[in-house]
Amino acid sequence: MNNRREDAHDRWPDSRFRHLRQSADPEVDEVVARYLKERDDGLGPLELVKAVVKELGEAKKEARQPSGQPPASEIFAALDFAANLPEWGCDARLLAKGQAVFADYGLYQAAALFCKCLPMAYVEVSSARVLAGVSQLATHSLTRRVAETGQMLVDVMGLKAADSLLPGGPGNTTALGLRILHSFVRALVEERYGDHWDVERFGPPVNQELLLATLFDFTVVTWEALETMGVTLTDEQRAAHLYTWSVFGHLMGVEACRDRPLTLDDVVPVSERMGRLYESSPEGRLLMRMLLTEMEEFMHLGWRKLPRSLVHWVFRDARYGADRVPELLEVPPPAWWFSALFALARAANQRPWLGRPVDGAVRWLVRRVGRHLVVALVDRYSDAQAPFRIPPELAGAWRIKQSKAAVKSREIRRGVRKNVRRTVRAPAKGRKGLRA
Repeated sequence: MNNRREDAHDRWPDSRFRHLRQSADPEVDEVVARYLKERDDGLGPLELVKAVVKELGEAKKEARQPSGQPPASEIFAALDFAANLPEWGCDARLLAKGQAVFADYGLYQAAALFCKCLPMAYVEVSSARVLAGVSQLATHSLTRRVAETGQMLVDVMGLKAADSLLPGGPGNTTALGLRILHSFVRALVEERYGDHWDVERFGPPVNQELLLATLFDFTVVTWEALETMGVTLTDEQRAAHLYTWSVFGHLMGVEACRDRPLTLDDVVPVSERMGRLYESSPEGRLLMRMLLTEMEEFMHLGWRKLPRSLVHWVFRDARYGADRVPELLEVPPPAWWFSALFALARAANQRPWLGRPVDGAVRWLVRRVGRHLVVALVDRYSDAQAPFRIPPELAGAWRIKQSKAAVKSREIRRGVRKNVRRTVRAPAKGRKGLRA
């Protein structure tokens, strides 16, 4: 075992990470650069980023529910860029086992996405700058990207069908679309911010090191969050889950997955490296604040502070320096009652008889939060340009109605909660003003 760990560290010297940070995706970047040069319609990278987002939404919708008619895809067709499975990525059994991790623990992973994976992206400065700047320019929304990320998770992992990663499937279409979109984003950053972008420090936007970190967010970081939530995956489940995301990474142009899948032996050396990237930034704090606002709007009365509380919960014993993330992002303190639950959980380590009821309470809360967050994405973005939808089998298992009537009904209830909260907060602000 020790020899395997030493071999894994040998595969990940600092020089490799420096190379990944300074590398983009030359194969698709060359195709996109030629496409931009040959266009004569006056459209720049910003307009084309918007167009790619629209085409990607249409292509994913067609892949999920084929109509028999190919979606309009001027840019995708012009680029003519294929995404086929690698020779090492055709193990249908492993792919199905990896996707089953989402099918079995999807609500936990929804909570992990919001409460740990996204915050991990926000503490990498260049990632936060790209997410904040490009999202605002291209979609005028800092949180719509969250819905697109959630949809990616569903398309890649939530369909219980290994062929979703084959050409024409939702996972494959998502990977190809994201790879092209990332190239246009690099062109947009070069056009808008090229004079102010520190290439020596950050590398090119959406570089290979950040793409690798993203794969780790959806695998290793998610496993750690699940374990905090009371769900411990077996090594076999983790290996299959990592294999499936490695196939997706290959399709998306991740250099680390070009010739082989990531394995459990890669977890420690890569995680140690990612821990050096954590840093506070105005963009990261803004993204975290917007994410919490989005999540808390959809919580039931009395539960508004539950999302921020869970953020503190999942990072409380995080390794490789990740326990600093809530502080770096200035996440507000948890709810008082959740702090009491923290204390109980820690006490349960010394008093086993406390462990089962506390663990059960946390898992119940996490499932509830995961469901509310998925509902939030359905209600906010089901009619968007790139709509967020979940497959009927998942919607049934999670008891989430996606009809227009259900969405409208939840909107009315949400409006009532907002008015109640506004009424409750007004006297509190008044008392604070009198004391001041």
